[in-house]
Amino acid sequence: MMDEIDRDLLILTQDGIGLEERPFLSVAERLRISEEEVVARLRRLGQIGVVRRFGTRINPRRADLMANAMVVWSVPPDRIAEVGAAMAESPDVTHCYERRTVPGRWEYNLYTVLHCRDREDALRRVAALSRATGAADYRVLFSTEEFKRRPSGRIDPAAGPERGR
Repeated sequence: MMDEIDRDLLILTQDGIGLEERPFLSVAERLRISEEEVVARLRRLGQIGVVRRFGTRINPRRADLMANAMVVWSVPPDRIAEVGAAMAESPDVTHCYERRTVPGRWEYNLYTVLHCRDREDALRRVAALSRATGAADYRVLFSTEEFKRRPSGRIDPAAGPERGR
């Protein structure tokens, strides 16, 4: 069960924490609790499934990863779990998920995302995934513009930074 402090903690951390020696100190001060309690609460929220993960998100372009590719794969339904699991395990794949097809219009049912140094690097890595999994029917869709990403779930959308910043 969550209380008001948990809710406020999630609002304060939903857009990330500072890259500093004591990243939870300012959150603790704003909540008027100790740093230890902040960490304990986040840990508990993770254990009960409210927080799925707490991690670092890099800016691919600033990390010199200029080719962002979504690869759509047409995988036989009886192999989707096997191929999806293999692709999700690949260190090259940052996202991997299944989608419904649109029969006769869009037959791709498995989607992966890769961030690579350039298009040639991406195409090599995709070809290696294809060979490793036997999934040969695919299309590589390169992004042309990156929009600001937001976390998928927000406690209070109005509490976060303004769009476009």
